[in-house]
Amino acid sequence: MTLATKPTVKTLSDYIYSAIEKHFKKTWKWEKSVKNDKDPEALHQMRVGMRRLRSIVTRFNSIVNFPKSVNDKNIGKIARCLGSLRDLDVLKETLETTYKPQLPKKERAILDNVIDTLNKQRAEAAIDIKALFKSERYKSLKTELKEWLEEPSYQPLANLTIKQALPDLLLPEVSCFLLHPGWLIGTKVEENKVVVSTDFDEKKVEKQLLSSSQNLHDLRKQAKRLRYQLDLFTDLYGEGFANYLALVKIIQVILGSMQDSIVLDEWLQDMLSSKINSQLPTLATLLKKNRYDSWQQWQSLQQRFLTLEARQEFHLIVLHPDVK
Repeated sequence: MTLATKPTVKTLSDYIYSAIEKHFKKTWKWEKSVKNDKDPEALHQMRVGMRRLRSIVTRFNSIVNFPKSVNDKNIGKIARCLGSLRDLDVLKETLETTYKPQLPKKERAILDNVIDTLNKQRAEAAIDIKALFKSERYKSLKTELKEWLEEPSYQPLANLTIKQALPDLLLPEVSCFLLHPGWLIGTKVEENKVVVSTDFDEKKVEKQLLSSSQNLHDLRKQAKRLRYQLDLFTDLYGEGFANYLALVKIIQVILGSMQDSIVLDEWLQDMLSSKINSQLPTLATLLKKNRYDSWQQWQSLQQRFLTLEARQEFHLIVLHPDVK
C-alpha cells in the first residue's frame, strides 16, 4: 500500500525564490545577443527582465536579505542604460514602419534626414551598452545574484505561508494604483460624484495632455509595477484575477501609446527646431490623431475603474486567493 504524501505548504520564500530565479535566467540569457547588437528583440527582453528584477527587489526588500549590489538604485541605472538604446530602436521602427509609408514624398525625404540623425544617436547609445557590460556595477549585480540563488537568505517574514501573506502583499499595490491622481485627469465633480468628461475633441485633448501628460505617464508606471506583482501569482487565483490583470496591461499599453506619441513629437520638435508643423505637417496630424484615439480608449477604462463596483471587486478578488 502506498501512503499518500502530504502536500508541501508553500511559503513566501518559495515564491520569491522562483520569481528571482525565473527573471535572472530570462535576463541573462539575452546578454550575448545584446552585446553583439544584432537583435532588437534581445535588447527588449533583457530590459524587461531587468525591470522585473527591479520590481521584485524593491517589493521584497524587507523580506529577502539581498546582497549589497542587488538594490533598486543599481538595477535602475542598468535598466535605464538598456532603455535608452531600446527607446531609440522603438523610435526608429515607429517612424519607418508606422508613419513613413503614410507621408507624401516630400515629407518622407525630410524624415529620412531625421532618421539619419537618430542612427547617429543610436550608435552613441550602443557604445554606452558595451561600457555597461564592462562596468563593476553590472558585473557585481550578476555575480551576487547568482551567488544568492545558490545560497538564498531571508528575513523571518519569508516563513509565512503564501496564503497568509498574499493579500497583504498585493493590496497595497492595488490601492496605490486605484488612488493615483492620474485617474482624475479629464474629470469633474457633479453632486459629490466624479464624472469623466466626454466632450473632448482633438484640440481639447492636446491642451489637456500639455498639462497632464506627466501625471498620466506616472500612472502608466504604477500600472506596470502592479502588473509585474500580479504576474508573480497568477497561478494562485482564478479567472476574475486574470481579467483584472489583463485590464491593467491594457491600461499600461494605452497610456504607453499616448506617452510614446508625445515623446516622439517632442523629439521631432527638437530635431526640426520646432518646425514639425511646417516641415512634417502630415506626420504632426497623424501623431495628434494617435493621441486622440488613445485618449478615447483611455476614457472608457477610466470610467470603469472609477466605479465603486469595479474597485471593490478588484480588492475582493485579491483578498481571496485560491490557495488550499
